[in-house]
Amino acid sequence: MATRDQQWSSAEIRRMLIVRIGAMGDVLHAMPAVAAMRAAHPDWSIEWVVEPRWSPLLKAADATNRSAAMPLVDKVHLAATREWKKSPLSAKALRDIASLRHELRGGGFDVCVDMQGSIRSAVIGRMTGARTFAGPAHPWEAPARWLYANKVSVSSAHVVEQGCELLGAAIGEALHPAKVTLPVDMHAEELCASRLRQLDKEAGFVLIAAGAGWGAKQWPAERFGAVAAELDRAGYRVLINAYSQEDTLANEVVLASGGRAVVFPCDMAELIAATRRMALVIAGDTGPLHLAAALERPVVALFGPTDPKRNGPYGTEARVLRHGAERRDHRRLHEPETGLLEITVDEVVGAAFDLLQGRTGVDAGKVVK
Repeated sequence: MATRDQQWSSAEIRRMLIVRIGAMGDVLHAMPAVAAMRAAHPDWSIEWVVEPRWSPLLKAADATNRSAAMPLVDKVHLAATREWKKSPLSAKALRDIASLRHELRGGGFDVCVDMQGSIRSAVIGRMTGARTFAGPAHPWEAPARWLYANKVSVSSAHVVEQGCELLGAAIGEALHPAKVTLPVDMHAEELCASRLRQLDKEAGFVLIAAGAGWGAKQWPAERFGAVAAELDRAGYRVLINAYSQEDTLANEVVLASGGRAVVFPCDMAELIAATRRMALVIAGDTGPLHLAAALERPVVALFGPTDPKRNGPYGTEARVLRHGAERRDHRRLHEPETGLLEITVDEVVGAAFDLLQGRTGVDAGKVVK
């Protein structure tokens, strides 16, 4: 293990490991820094530890090496920490943890960087035996910092830029956010293209992601439904992101739209494929919003207790709606935040049409390559 004050020259580095387990938006926020490092060092082996549910953000199901199906990293390691947390002492959890430790120990990593800042991510990073292990000086979970050999202070406002500071300090270079290329899963692309052809509308498609990580960030379903109805009247096919056809929240939005919107269930790979084809995405501070930004789709972002200066859509054309800009509250409250409720249907519809102007005629049948 490296000493606390060891500094690296990038000339000494050949193997890197990123630990950013989840969640969806956080994985996406870490990727521009890794993309910048990849562009600067195309010969490095860069690997990533992530929760299984988010692995499609890094690789298509059948990808085995760097390609369009796995464009950013050379290997993905799966850490099912959510499942382990449910039964930490079960035989399966203990076997899985031991297997991951063995896998990571054999990686021969020069540098490991914890881009999450939690105790579990820090423990995973520490088990690699990397020659140095870097993490944030002020992590999300404070005890994690005691596991880092190199503690990096960051000062940027946005988490994407903070990621560049953290990763840049770990490799001894200045990094600036780079364009992210997401995997192309050909099966998901073809399936999505086929489904959208059946729903085709001349003006194009709009995706609404009505869910949120917790209640304080969730704009009411009836308002999303009213927005969907207005966009449908203007000729757009409005799809409601869903986990399944029976998704309760998605169906509430469709009901509130008068049946004008369509429940559009898809897994992670299919959501990537679908988002590529959207004329617009409307969402709160949630994973699908940040996915759309990574894919450079225009977005209308509805913010309440979280600060868009820190967590807002990055790298795309966006209209960010927020009332009460001085408030910031990450408590997992159940009820929508007061400022979020001040955002009106008319404001969202107006922002949507501002972005949709000149963005019609999306080709639903195209397979992105």
